[in-house]
Parts: sequence; C-alpha cells; structure tokens
Amino acid sequence: MKNAIYCIATSREQAETIVDQLRSVGFASGAISALLPDTSGTRDFAHEQHTKLPEGATAGTVTGMGVGAVLGWLAGIGSLAIPGVGPFIAAGPIMAALGGAAVGGAAGGITGALVGMGIPEYEAKHYDGKIKSGNVLIAVHTDTSEEKKAVEEIYKRAGAEDIKVASEKSVANA
Repeated sequence: MKNAIYCIATSREQAETIVDQLRSVGFASGAISALLPDTSGTRDFAHEQHTKLPEGATAGTVTGMGVGAVLGWLAGIGSLAIPGVGPFIAAGPIMAALGGAAVGGAAGGITGALVGMGIPEYEAKHYDGKIKSGNVLIAVHTDTSEEKKAVEEIYKRAGAEDIKVASEKSVANA
C-alpha cells in the first residue's frame, strides 16, 4: 500500500537536512513534497507569474537560490499564492494538490489539499497552522514498508515534529 509520511521541520535548515538525507538514500525528487511560507519578498526570489488557475491561485516558477540548493532540487518547485491565505513555496505532488484546491475556493487551501491527499481533517488543520506560523511541511510518498521505515528514521534523526503516516488516496491523481 502506498503511504505518505509527513513531518514538520521547524526551520528551512532542518528541512534542507531532511531532504538531503532522503536524497542520499535514493528517494527521487518527485517523491518528496515540501510546503513553506514564502516570507522572502522579491529580493530573494524572482517569480514568473504564469497561471492556468482561473479563480485565484497564482502559480509561478521560483528562480534563484533563495530556498537553498537542496530544496531547489525538488521537482516542480514554485510559488503559489492562495487568496486569503498568502504566498507559499511548494514542491512535489503537493504543488498540484494545492493548485487544484485553491481553484476550489473556500473548501480548498492548505487544509483541503492535505485532506485530499489522505490526511485526516483534524491533522490537516494542525499542519495548516504549523505551516502558516513559519514551519515547513515535508511529505515523502513511499511504495514499500522498508521505504516508510527509512523515512521515519530520517525524520526522527533530524528532530522533525508531528510525524504522521497517511494512506494515499488521491496523490497519484493530483
């Protein structure tokens, strides 16, 4: 059964450490998602505003190294502005889920995207609050119990918080 293993990194540096360790044990960039607030302003990031989302979210490409080389390695990294929520940097499958959720309006946003990816609503709301307060959500999509165990070990060694496992429902369809 496919799972997604989530955690909260309390800093970008901790997130970079976790992603680097995941990369070093062989996880592909497309299997790892990260979501963090974009508090950098335009000095650190250049955004190309291209969107196919007609009702709200603006997705763009992040250029420059403001997120750091390791987070920059993740697939599909870009900026995402969710109306009423704010600007975020997202990478991996969560980027597509957030884009779709943002188009959905009030039921969307971070909580809606996370629920759509298989996280129970109360946990999704908890993660939403953590992300909005400056933390980094990291998710790894695994196919085997060995991969799941490896991810959990990396999270624990790095001191990550709020480690949870969710069975994937719609990540593959996101």
